[in-house]
Formats: sequence, C-alpha cells, structure tokens
Amino acid sequence: MHEVTRIENPLILHFVDTLRELPGVQAEMGNLEHAQARSDRVLDAKLDIQVAGKSLTVLVQARKTVYPRDVRQVIWQIRDASRAWSSNHEGIVEPLIVAESISPGAKELLHSEAVGYYDSAGSLYLPAPGIYLYVEKPPPKSEVKSIRGLFSDRRSQVLLALLLHRQEWFGVTELAQLAHASPATTSQVLTELERFDWLASRGQGPSKERNLREPTALLEAWVKQVKFDGAPEMRRYYLPTISVDALPMRIAEVLEGRGVDYAISHEAAAQRLAPFLTSVSQVRVRLMPGPNAQAALVDLGARSVTEGANLCVMEAKSAGELLFRERHEEMWLASPIQIYLDLIRAEGRSKEMAEHFRKERIGF
Repeated sequence: MHEVTRIENPLILHFVDTLRELPGVQAEMGNLEHAQARSDRVLDAKLDIQVAGKSLTVLVQARKTVYPRDVRQVIWQIRDASRAWSSNHEGIVEPLIVAESISPGAKELLHSEAVGYYDSAGSLYLPAPGIYLYVEKPPPKSEVKSIRGLFSDRRSQVLLALLLHRQEWFGVTELAQLAHASPATTSQVLTELERFDWLASRGQGPSKERNLREPTALLEAWVKQVKFDGAPEMRRYYLPTISVDALPMRIAEVLEGRGVDYAISHEAAAQRLAPFLTSVSQVRVRLMPGPNAQAALVDLGARSVTEGANLCVMEAKSAGELLFRERHEEMWLASPIQIYLDLIRAEGRSKEMAEHFRKERIGF
C-alpha cells in the first residue's frame, strides 16, 4: 500500500477520525519528514496525539492484510523505522499498523509485542507509557468472507484430511487425491493456511511438502465458523417398534440394504466411540439423497414429525461430506472431526458431550 499517497490513504484518515471520537483524545496528522531514508520506505503517516493531557507521536505503516506469517517482519520493520525517527526527535514515539484486515493470530502477536494496530472494522490497540487505548470490534466483512470460504465445500475436505492425518507430510498432488479435491483447490487451501502460520514446510518447488503444525488452531477456527453457520437442515422422523438400543444398527442395515451411502454422526456416533450419556434416544445420519434413500425410509416405517423424532436425516450435497467415515460395529460412523463439529452446533447436552469426545477421541 506504500504507493498510495500517504495523507490520502482513506484507512489512515478513518483511523484519525476514530481517535477523535474517543473521549479525551485529540489527533492531528503531522508532517512525515524524509530525513531518514530507512523510515521513509516503511512509514506512511505520522500522527500527533494527546490523551488526557499526555502527548505522543504515532508512526503508522499501512498494509492491505496482516497474517501471523508476516507479522514478525512487519513488527521489525516498523520498530526499526521508529527507532530511526526517535534518534532525531524528542518525546514518546509508538509504532502502529493500519490494515484493512488483521487476523486474530496476528493481533495476538502484536499484543504480545506491544505494537499498536487498527483495522477497517474499527478494532484499535494503542499501548504507550501512561496511555492505553483498546477497542475490539467484529472482524471486517472481507476477513469473515475469507474465513468462511476456507471452511466451505471441497476446501473443508482438504482441512479434514490435514486434521485426520496431522502427523503426515503431504505434497499438493498427494493431499488432493486424499481429500478428493483438485490440486488447484488444495494449493489454495495450503496457501491460506501458511498465511495463518499453521503449516510447517520442507523442500522446494514440485517436491515441497507441508505438515499441519497447528491442528488446535485450525480446529478452533473451524469451531467458530460452524457456530456462526448454525446447524445444518434436518428432516425429522419417528420410527415405531424399534428400541432405542437397536435403532442405529437397524437404520444402518436398511440403508446398506438399499445401497445408500451414509454416516451416523452426533450423539449416536460419539456414544459408540467415547461413551458419555446414559442413553441416546435419537440417531442423526448424513446420507446421499435419492430414490434409494426414500425407499429405505419407507422400509423403516419412518413417519415425518415436528416433535419427538428419533431419526434426523441430513442430506449430503456431495459425496465429500461422507469422506473419511469409519466402519465401527458393522455401521458407518462419520469421522471423529465431523462428529465433533456436529456436536458443537447441536442443542441440549451435545456441547458437553463434544468436549468429552474431543478430549477422549481427538486429543487436541
């Protein structure tokens, strides 16, 4: 963004307006002198600020986005430029990053290094001796859209493959084959994860391989997204004359008899892999829709209901939603990661069960 005329940078001007709206704060755009060539390449604006009678100079660098992968270099650059400025000027000088989007991980690093920031959503952090300004706002729409896209469709299949095989190293082609995604999609996902600094890499060019270094960070980000998205649409049924204990096996038998691809998830699946509840009265299953699925429901004697359902059906949009399912006790269960994510956005005691399941079955 350094090619933008500094004083005309709209985000910097918006930052100044935001400061002026805070009680007891005065802010003016100062002259960015060119005495220091090293500073001139890095700094985009100088602000003269007064907070409750205390004065300080804020030196600003403007960027498009800031991610953990590049934030350390950004911190080094602006601190170096600030030291060069301070050597020829008196008073308190603080560096600050202005960007359209700053990822949560990058914000944490900026906090830990006491380097200020401001983003297009209005989030503000400015620490200085005797002064502390902090405003936290929801992330900007551009960042929300980027994160949402990462966890959608075939991209989520790549993430699932990485989480379930987190100990392994993958080239793009190998990972694409495992995730049933195109090499282009796989490469895009890996590039995005590298920006968050969640991957380790080795090798160069076509032989380059990656490993998921931060599975916990990736899973936590996915949890936030599924909470935002809410529960998937379900069709609810009541199956008569079938006991609670026999329900999962009976559903599996009929679906397989009709050749329907499916995966049992939620409580019924979690209970088999990491028992937590005394009993489970409902089976939730993700399946491929079609005539065979409808015939299976008829075979089961399923009756559509709005309350009291003991079978909930989630129609898969693609076979990728059943990827990495596991065979257990003569039935197909969803992958542990999928079971956990489904539990997170369900109701009742599902969230308690989710934490138990994550500890006992996922382990990170």
